[in-house]
Amino acid sequence: MLISTSEIKVRYAETDQMGVVYHANYLVWFEIGRTEIIEHLGFSYAEMERDGILSPVTDIQASYKSPARYGDTIIIKTWIEHYDGFRIVYGYEVGKQDGTVCVTGLSSHICVKKETFRPIRIEKKYPDWHAAYEGAKKKSE
Repeated sequence: MLISTSEIKVRYAETDQMGVVYHANYLVWFEIGRTEIIEHLGFSYAEMERDGILSPVTDIQASYKSPARYGDTIIIKTWIEHYDGFRIVYGYEVGKQDGTVCVTGLSSHICVKKETFRPIRIEKKYPDWHAAYEGAKKKSE
């Protein structure tokens, strides 16, 4: 299983009145991780969108474990939890450099035609992506 890692430093604007990272920012960080793993596999969301295909979120889940704060360096780990040629589920772990886990989560996606929002099968439209995702997904499926 391929695990992609991204590193960011928490900015002041990402924190709330309590001095911790505002919960919705973790979803933005999930997107950073998702983009990174796609690029690591040799592909690009931007190219897919130029091709008239979008990849909307169909479900998202986040479990908050420990707060991150302004100035912390955060490591985003991303992997392909499940892939079946149609639906992709990415897994995430967001934590601090010392190994403290802040958030774990999953996001489910499909690919759709931009004009109609009708779903497509990734394995048919993008056979190279399909092969890469099959090779990178969690092996326990």
